[in-house]
Amino acid sequence: MTDTIFGKIIRREIPADIVYEDDLTLAFKDVSPQAPTHILVIPKKPIPRLSEASPEDAALMGHLLMTVKKIAEQVKLSNGYRVVINNGVDARQSVDHLHLHILGDRTMNWPPG
Repeated sequence: MTDTIFGKIIRREIPADIVYEDDLTLAFKDVSPQAPTHILVIPKKPIPRLSEASPEDAALMGHLLMTVKKIAEQVKLSNGYRVVINNGVDARQSVDHLHLHILGDRTMNWPPG
């Protein structure tokens, strides 16, 4: 895997508006928000996309979702929120580092695409 902007954010080589961090994850505000609240949650382990996660990453995948829940509570998304994972070119994944989008503070449309 090549280095990405997210790797540079993890190493603090470039700034980000960090809202949460633990040993396994980092969360920060998206620089191009698609909702009033738009936070990215990334694993510190460099996994390019969800389809490349291995069975050994199962606990980390669960931890990412529990981190989303924790952050949603922290930023008071009590009316609901959407969690999005884009996987690959057709899904418009823009950074080859697995990331979860938390979108909130507005009504979401369906279908999303």
